[in-house]
Amino acid sequence: MKKLLVVALISVLVFSCGSKKKIVTKKEKTNQKTETVVSPESGSETEKPAETIVAPEQTNLSAVEIYILKYNAIAMDEMLKAKIPASITLAQGILESGSGKGRLSVEANNHFGIKCHGWTGEKIYHDDDKSQECFRKYKHAYSSFEDHSRFLTTRGRYSKLFKLRPNDYKGWAKGLRAAGYATDRKYPQKLISLIERYQLDKYDDMVLGKKSTGTDVSKTNKPINHKVIKGDTLYSLSKKYNTTVDELMRLNSLKNNDLSLGQILIIKSN
Repeated sequence: MKKLLVVALISVLVFSCGSKKKIVTKKEKTNQKTETVVSPESGSETEKPAETIVAPEQTNLSAVEIYILKYNAIAMDEMLKAKIPASITLAQGILESGSGKGRLSVEANNHFGIKCHGWTGEKIYHDDDKSQECFRKYKHAYSSFEDHSRFLTTRGRYSKLFKLRPNDYKGWAKGLRAAGYATDRKYPQKLISLIERYQLDKYDDMVLGKKSTGTDVSKTNKPINHKVIKGDTLYSLSKKYNTTVDELMRLNSLKNNDLSLGQILIIKSN
């Protein structure tokens, strides 16, 4: 009888331990899968730009091509104002910002690696030639492009560049290095290579033969909407419709500058 009781107790213990082990293992695997699959999708910041900048069928575009689509209008506008070839501005932005993926451009909207030098605005510290050097921080990316133009137009050492033909990107690339913009001996070749590979000089030609075809929202009382197409940015649309980026963001309740193809924007409300 005692033997029977002992055998019965051992059987109960083995069965209960086995059941408990299976339940724990199953639960752990379920939790691990949830953390691995669901969490990154809900908190990922790296996938968001690809979804908002280009349509799903165009995800084969490179980071450089996406950068050009986002900022060519700003570069052309700066060429009109400051006489710096749009091709040079874009090539420098691509090179200095790592196609918009470098830390300074991501966290500080600084696309040209411009250091503080008496800057009174927001700052960010980043390792460069020395540890933790001070760099300028901007609220918007286009502010970095505008500051880049001011940087080149207000320093005498770059004055010779403005005597070149407005579409002489090779002269500009070599002149920037000679004037001390960069210490890299291959800097001119890198800029020229980017310009010729991605045909950035076409934006110079567009500016030189450009005619205004935009709509001035201040001259109409009718509501205006715009369907976003490839190459549109808030900055380019603000120039096209003679309004401001902040006004477009306010009208459309936007929290950032990202746009998606086919998106309908309110340009002017009733």
